[in-house]
Amino acid sequence: MLTYIVRRFLLLVFVLFGVSILLFGILMTFSPERRAATYVTSPQQAKDIPRIVEQFGLDDPFYIQYVRWMKEISRGNMGWSLVASRPVWEAFWNYFPVTLEMNIFAAPIVILLGIWLGTLSGIHRDTWIDHTSRILAIVGWSLPTFLFALVLLMLFYGYFQVFSPGVLSDGLTMFILDNPDKFTPFTGMYTIDGLLNGRLDIAFDGFTHLVLPVMTYVIVVVALNMRVMRSGMIEELSKDYVITARAKGADRKTIHIKHARRNALLPVVTVAGQLAAMSMEGSIAVEVVFNRQGIGWWLAESAVQLDMPVLLCIGLFMGIVFVMTNLTLDILYAYIDPRIRLS
Repeated sequence: MLTYIVRRFLLLVFVLFGVSILLFGILMTFSPERRAATYVTSPQQAKDIPRIVEQFGLDDPFYIQYVRWMKEISRGNMGWSLVASRPVWEAFWNYFPVTLEMNIFAAPIVILLGIWLGTLSGIHRDTWIDHTSRILAIVGWSLPTFLFALVLLMLFYGYFQVFSPGVLSDGLTMFILDNPDKFTPFTGMYTIDGLLNGRLDIAFDGFTHLVLPVMTYVIVVVALNMRVMRSGMIEELSKDYVITARAKGADRKTIHIKHARRNALLPVVTVAGQLAAMSMEGSIAVEVVFNRQGIGWWLAESAVQLDMPVLLCIGLFMGIVFVMTNLTLDILYAYIDPRIRLS
């Protein structure tokens, strides 16, 4: 197992190398003036783009520019974000906690709820329970995320005046900005930082601002997890070992939960892992509609303004996330199904 994990970590280097080649190749399709933005680290430099083009040799061959770009990355210089008006690396750590906070609440609900509904639907196949859950899954999966988010926003905030958009209420935001000595942003996530600072009002307010974004993401995404789990349960319940267990008098709970569900989890783990990895770039529609300025919001704004340093940064970040996710999934496979051996 240890050898396998070490080998996969080494593979991470080659995967990121391939991702960087692909991203830089896309970057090279833009003009030298646009690509010069990847080397801008201050507003003053942004005013003198022609000098940067000449200084960094942006008309040089591809491989020379790639090596030069990688050197800048290794020094922690990922360029200047026009959207954030600050260095990309600094802006990333400003936006990332907002996305991470939503995922901390949403991902466990998506996974656990999908497994529970899928198990229930598979066990009670072709009953009203199965039909109801399948209808809800189809409706949830078919809904455009931005449309469902707007409906929830108009209903709860527009009509009932609860669960306002944003990350935190304006009054508490001003308090934090005006009193930096009274509130320390340990993680950048207000639900956690509020507890760490002993400010339950800030933690609760941050939580209320998460309700609608999390609800939107869960309802739209959980459908896929549920359908995969249902299919797996139906397949496992029709296999010989289940029929044999029933013939031997094993109780239904043992058959369904201990045997069938555990074997049906393998494809669900794959889907859930990929969904969790994809969510780390932020649900763009959710963050834009609810004005949560996280990675998804930043990515959308950067794409509109062709803020190339930001797109490169998020591309490399997602490469790391997917490789680490696949490694975690492979280890979980061996735990869920002892027949799988990693070497």
